[in-house]
Amino acid sequence: MNNLAPSSEVLAGAPTKVVEIIDLEKRFGDRVILNRVSLDLYEKENLVVLGRSGSGKSVLIKCMVGLLKADGGSINVLGYQVPLLSVHELNELRLQVGFSFQGSALYDSMTIRQNLEFPLKRNLRIFDQEVLNEKVMQALKDVGLENTVDMNPDELSGGMKKRIGIARTLILKPKIMLYDEPTSGLDPVTASEINELILQVRDTYHTASIIITHDISCARQVSDRMVALIRGESKLQGTFDELRGRNDEDLKHFFNY
Repeated sequence: MNNLAPSSEVLAGAPTKVVEIIDLEKRFGDRVILNRVSLDLYEKENLVVLGRSGSGKSVLIKCMVGLLKADGGSINVLGYQVPLLSVHELNELRLQVGFSFQGSALYDSMTIRQNLEFPLKRNLRIFDQEVLNEKVMQALKDVGLENTVDMNPDELSGGMKKRIGIARTLILKPKIMLYDEPTSGLDPVTASEINELILQVRDTYHTASIIITHDISCARQVSDRMVALIRGESKLQGTFDELRGRNDEDLKHFFNY
């Protein structure tokens, strides 16, 4: 039996909600990491979760796909009630959710072509070389790096590795993208290029995305809406300009009030 929640009634023309998190709680021992966190994500939306290092941002997205078990609250992703899912159902869900890790997570022993073929073979059981070639080259074209197909990861710059990591995720055509600190460790010019790619992915693949970051430049460039995660609580939500205009004490570190 699929642990699917009945879809909420949606008004004509209203955006479709693809993630709904209510009062999420997560603790490690006596330490509270997430304290009644709530947020929504809608189709084709870029939602930035802004917070300092250690504020629980990465824990949040791991709970979303069942990599960590929540201690309380509800998590609905693409109609799945995540805390109730079996292992098989979790695997079904994860095929629809793409991860772009803080590191590129490429296999150094594989060429770029092999890195991109790997999820197609493992998850979709595609072995026809012509089909593999077509999908690999399209994914590389979408991130502007077709010329790297037969290179090894150690021949690429940090920004190129980030792009290839995104391409390897996109090759499975996910409905939701999760970006964990996408501009971490990059110079400002390369970071801006990655931000532009995040916008391009949304427009080309029509994904909904959650972008985890402490980089205010990234938040400004890619966000449709933002959630400020402060000491494990989803304290403030709104557009970039709305949060900047709040002159909130907890946000001065980001906005340089």
